[in-house]
Amino acid sequence: MTPERSTCRSALFPVALAAGLLLTACGASGEGTLRERLKEKIAERQAAKESSADPALTPVTQRIERPGDYRFEIEHGGLKRMYRIHVPKGYSPSQPTPLLFSFHGGGGNMDIQADDRYYRLASKADEAGYVAVFPNGYSPFPSGKLATWNAGNCCGGARDKNIDDVGFIREVVRHLKTQLNVDAQRIYTSGMSNGALFSHRLACEMADTFRGIASVAGSDGTARCQPSRPVNILEIHAKDDDFVQFNGGAGKNSKTLADFVSTPETVARWVRRNACNPTPRRVLDKPGAYCDQYEGCNDGVRVRLCVTETGGHSWPGGIKVRTGEPGSTAFSATDMMWDFFNGR
Repeated sequence: MTPERSTCRSALFPVALAAGLLLTACGASGEGTLRERLKEKIAERQAAKESSADPALTPVTQRIERPGDYRFEIEHGGLKRMYRIHVPKGYSPSQPTPLLFSFHGGGGNMDIQADDRYYRLASKADEAGYVAVFPNGYSPFPSGKLATWNAGNCCGGARDKNIDDVGFIREVVRHLKTQLNVDAQRIYTSGMSNGALFSHRLACEMADTFRGIASVAGSDGTARCQPSRPVNILEIHAKDDDFVQFNGGAGKNSKTLADFVSTPETVARWVRRNACNPTPRRVLDKPGAYCDQYEGCNDGVRVRLCVTETGGHSWPGGIKVRTGEPGSTAFSATDMMWDFFNGR
């Protein structure tokens, strides 16, 4: 499928916080739009209550010497941009440490993504010893809520305004390298939904920085992709995803007009880009899930597809933000991605 840019005006629905994907509406009546805006405010307040407490603002010039949670603001492209990090227990400034970026879904924000109740990324950082990085997408609000990423064919204001999100992430990486002792050979990215689509774009445009990406409930939304070097790719998707459909297109619960590339085509693109053996090896086969891995790729990278039978538009092993319902319990996406990045 060829990604198409939507020209519709964006309307944010409260379900976006649960789905991790910005929805768009076209031709909605004034009454309906007002009703949805009221629901949006209610959802925003609820998410603010549920999200983890904000750490104090830290100067970007300050060297980080100890574990903890830190929040930063920088100027980029004429906009105030934000990110927060979780420095793991046991961090030592004398020891190079890997970074794992995690990008929220459309309509979400960095605080929701950092909340351990939903994705368990901070506690996994403490266990595995990586610094977890949670950037905030483009938001029209000073709070940074209801944010989106410019991932190519999705999503919302970030896409429609052609926000320089790739440039923003380059700046974040530059700052982190001055704040922390970063292992430059072990910088990875992950994301949910719109954040997963953005991870694919970063693999295309920042392969010089990111050695691997993990995409959860996303797809490749780029029109052109010429990575400077091979990249490890992990694609995790549910067969019954009703937003970013497994077989392509926007699902029944999504009103976005983005023409989402199918999961098989997304994986096939990376198999070709990385020049992998086109015949995969099954590395996981259990009730409710399987993983196929493509090997023999250039530079020894791998492309892995993990599919769950159920779970919908969610993070396997995680909790849906708005409803509190679990995603697929067949495996933990958080554990899976870190094992994958470490060659397991």
